[in-house]
Amino acid sequence: MLTRVKSAVANFMGGIMAGNAGAEHVNGTELPMKFPYSRPEFLGLSQDEIECSADHIARPILTLRESKRLPWGTGYAEVINAGKSMHNEDQGSCGLVTVKKKSSAPITPSKNSTAKRRSSLPNGEGSQLKDNSESEEITFNYWALFDGHAGAGAAVVASKLLHHKIAEHLQEVAGVLRNSAVLPPTCLNDEPEVVSNARTLTRAASLRGSMGTPGSPSSPPTRFFIEKKIPHESLVIGAIENAFKEMDMQIERERATYNISGGCTSLAVVFLMGKFYVANAGDSRAIIVRNGEVIPMSSEFTPETERQRLQYLACLQPHLLGNEFTHLEFSRRVQRKELGKKMLFRDFNMTGWAYKIIEEDDLKFPLVYGEGKKARVMATIGVTRGLGDHDLKVHDSNIHIKPFLSCTPEVRVYDIAEHDHDANDVLVLATDGLWDVLSNKEVAEAITSFLSNCDPDDPRRYTQAAQDLVMKARGVLKDRGWRISNDRLGSGDDISMYIIPLLHGTKLT
Repeated sequence: MLTRVKSAVANFMGGIMAGNAGAEHVNGTELPMKFPYSRPEFLGLSQDEIECSADHIARPILTLRESKRLPWGTGYAEVINAGKSMHNEDQGSCGLVTVKKKSSAPITPSKNSTAKRRSSLPNGEGSQLKDNSESEEITFNYWALFDGHAGAGAAVVASKLLHHKIAEHLQEVAGVLRNSAVLPPTCLNDEPEVVSNARTLTRAASLRGSMGTPGSPSSPPTRFFIEKKIPHESLVIGAIENAFKEMDMQIERERATYNISGGCTSLAVVFLMGKFYVANAGDSRAIIVRNGEVIPMSSEFTPETERQRLQYLACLQPHLLGNEFTHLEFSRRVQRKELGKKMLFRDFNMTGWAYKIIEEDDLKFPLVYGEGKKARVMATIGVTRGLGDHDLKVHDSNIHIKPFLSCTPEVRVYDIAEHDHDANDVLVLATDGLWDVLSNKEVAEAITSFLSNCDPDDPRRYTQAAQDLVMKARGVLKDRGWRISNDRLGSGDDISMYIIPLLHGTKLT
């Protein structure tokens, strides 16, 4: 097993190094790319510039040429890794998306009905969903980062399509959201509740063998008909969660038709009706810097942070371990000579540690192995949520890893109207290449200091701040590699980041 694990690590790293260079083959047939590899279109790079940006020695930092390419004067900067993969496997998408309220009347199927879209994002990725009836529309701002691994395929596809999925699910509740100003804030709709209760009554009465009405001797008590009050923001959260799920399912379906390599983490932000919805699946991170203070807006999902979920799944479905792994975690690697002895362990129901007598099954390789950034699921992958990875297996085995990887994002909400903001308050989104070497505090201090010394009327101030941060995380190339302040090791990973000014969002509310 140890040899297999070493091979798994080598194979995974080899897949990363290979990147998206070659097309996949199925039954000897080369699969086409669904979308060609490129950098985010809002950067406006030529093909020559894209090739120059892939210099692993110089590692040039790319920024926006025109601040108007992104909404709100959002800042953006990126840099390629130091040789881990052929391409920069990060991808970004950003812009304004319009959603029309879905008609309650039946829509006649036609080629030109609901599925119509028009480009509204600066990189040609916007969507407008239409129907055949007159209806109000809602718009939302959208920012997203996708950190690819074992190829850029999944990240490219998600950057082109995820916002369409979100728009389609928001269309289902657009009418309710538009009426939120006149409806009770915690209830979907007063009138439909009566209808819903009537339907519940009919079903309940049928179950009781009677068609009684409320208040009649044969009807159940009134409390039986109370309907849950669903906050409007819960509808938005549900739309985002379902969009992630559908995006993952589409990648799974289309991998037999297109070359969609590897997987990707996903960090997406929707600004809708005065609220930020920050959805994270992976180890990218979002923070709000307000008055110099840090408000975390995401959690990293790694083998360590999700240990109990992974162990619980493996305990319920041990066949997923392929008789090669154990779901238990031990304080160190168990050796055969320790059979019958006691060792500290943790199960899925434990946050603390206890002693266990070592048995034969405990000699199997642990499901979660390693610590910190070196922790891996089945010695293969270091993230536990994201999109794609449907074909990922433990090397030289038929053990699939995807069952342990979730596409469900955690969604956090920030109501911009609940706080006062100035021009230095921002929402920061970045892939893990930044956070590997800079703490939340260091990022907040750097941004606050930089913006305080900028001309408040400079339209490029947020892009310049992003460039400054990427430079701090990348560092400079010395004899011993890339180094940052205090001679610490700089980031050798891809880095992509947005800096979004909150003051602009305040003006929209």
